[in-house]
Amino acid sequence: MNTTFSALAEPNRLHIVELLCDGPLPVGEIADQLHLRQPQVSKHLRVLSDAGLVEVHPIANRRIYKLRPQSLKELDTWLESFRRVWDDKFDRLDDYLHQLQGMEKKQGDKK
Repeated sequence: MNTTFSALAEPNRLHIVELLCDGPLPVGEIADQLHLRQPQVSKHLRVLSDAGLVEVHPIANRRIYKLRPQSLKELDTWLESFRRVWDDKFDRLDDYLHQLQGMEKKQGDKK
């Protein structure tokens, strides 16, 4: 998990992942869309590949990169535990706010 977070912590790599959410892209197109040089993009893609976030498919002289859904599912599973904690806290806050609204309504009815 640390490797994944380290890879995504760099803004250009995060942008590459966001681009690849729409589908596979060749290195040159990624470079054009991010306004980076191809060697820079290749280095970022190597880090993402080493982290297991992307995979490459060579087609003739082009290298097409796409996201690896499994690595993102693992990240989502890890985040799910935190979602449950926050959902529980928000549910309790919601209950408390409804309780307060009920108390205010009762006080308003007495007046």
